[in-house]
Amino acid sequence: MSKTIFPRAVLFDLLTALLDSWTVWNSVAGSEAAGGMWRAEYLRLTYGCGAYVPYEQLVRTAARTAGLPDAAADTLDERWVELAAWSGAQEALDALQGRTKLAVVTNCSERLGMLAAGRLNIPWDCVVTAEAAGYYKPDPRPYRLALARIDVPAAEAAFVAGSGYDLFGARAVGLRTYWHNRVGLKRPDRAPPANFESPTLDQLIPWLEGRLP
Repeated sequence: MSKTIFPRAVLFDLLTALLDSWTVWNSVAGSEAAGGMWRAEYLRLTYGCGAYVPYEQLVRTAARTAGLPDAAADTLDERWVELAAWSGAQEALDALQGRTKLAVVTNCSERLGMLAAGRLNIPWDCVVTAEAAGYYKPDPRPYRLALARIDVPAAEAAFVAGSGYDLFGARAVGLRTYWHNRVGLKRPDRAPPANFESPTLDQLIPWLEGRLP
């Protein structure tokens, strides 16, 4: 797709690219260090398991591995409605609404994915969860399911990643990628570079419009 042609659809990672899930995880865990260990283990499990295993089960397993009680997973579930949008996220979505189709591709259960997507005031064209796709990202199937549901080919769409692991999946299906690397994550080994990387969403619209490389 030419960089000067505005994409017909923009797909988003949800729990890292648009929402600050880190703050709630850390709060439930009791500290930033404990939350970081828990989340790192959860990410390792989700990105490594491929075929869908209940999301809540993976979160609970990760808590145990990180030395947290099972109650931590229950508390996180209860506090899921506290997930807040990153600064600039709602504004970026508002600017895109009406110009292109907007979709979510998230490693989550249907229940929690829909709750999280509802934290943003936007009429999504589709929300695809790992549970719906039957596979966790970066397997290509969740991205492809979203593209099929909105009837837009990958060559005419773009993806906004939150985790570096999304770079594998987005590249596999041919999606241009803007990596909103808000917390300064390291790009995973052998992951392809994003087409554009920024710690904020401020450059998303100019990039989509072809005004940035």
